[in-house]
Amino acid sequence: MRYLKKRDRDTSIDISPLIDMVFILLIFFMVSTTFVKDMKVDIQRPSASSAERASTKVVRVNIDRSGTIFLEGVSVKPWMLQSRVRELIRGGGSKAVLVIVDSRASVSNLVEVVDQCRLAGAEDVAVATEKEAG
Repeated sequence: MRYLKKRDRDTSIDISPLIDMVFILLIFFMVSTTFVKDMKVDIQRPSASSAERASTKVVRVNIDRSGTIFLEGVSVKPWMLQSRVRELIRGGGSKAVLVIVDSRASVSNLVEVVDQCRLAGAEDVAVATEKEAG
């Protein structure tokens, strides 16, 4: 009597196409995700009943309670603000500026920042409030 030998079949699964798809999906989500650029500065925003959501494509200027000015996360002096905002407006295409100011900051600092932004060529200068989430 003859016994038939069972052939050893290759039962492994080739997962290289799966790995390729995972990397393609990862790259797609990384490219298509919009990142919110909000600073990690402790700012208590003022409140307003007419607040609206701001666009994510604006130039952001932050003023903390001590009066320090941050442009896109980098500390700048008031006399440097106009030229830096002008460069960002020319490079980015958006002529809108969002000033995120602490409610305990000096009003004179806010007025100076808004004035410098308008002199730099910003068409729309807005002040972020407590209800504004963008």
